[in-house]
Amino acid sequence: MRARIAVALVALGLAAAPALAETVEVRMLNRGENGSMVFEPDYVELKPGDSVKFLVGHKSHNAASIDGMVPDGYAGFKGLINEEIEVTFDTPGFYGIKCSPHFAMGMVMLIKVGEAELTEAFRRSDVPGRARGRFDAIFARVDQGKASQ
Repeated sequence: MRARIAVALVALGLAAAPALAETVEVRMLNRGENGSMVFEPDYVELKPGDSVKFLVGHKSHNAASIDGMVPDGYAGFKGLINEEIEVTFDTPGFYGIKCSPHFAMGMVMLIKVGEAELTEAFRRSDVPGRARGRFDAIFARVDQGKASQ
């Protein structure tokens, strides 16, 4: 009898494991703590299987992955303007995220999933000037271990 109870408890624990995944909320804003046209926060670290829910803080924004700034084989995503979208990230690596209409204005963020190395090729990805400045600032915080600030 005890063996059956133990097996049932283990099975229940394994069935509940996916519930351990987390969802991080990111707001899309016209103005935030770090200036205009921002994602807040602009950097998050996830475990594989975790999700990001992009919330409409102000109208006229979306969230989309940036071609060339995602792990190999990742198909990418693109939310609609004014749409809250939840995206699950299963593949370890770094993901560059943009607001499509405000990419040139520097509205970008970075997501790290699992154990991943921020490579020089990723850092040199071709992005507009203001986006480059924002990414460089995020990269500097990641390098200093202060990325959550």
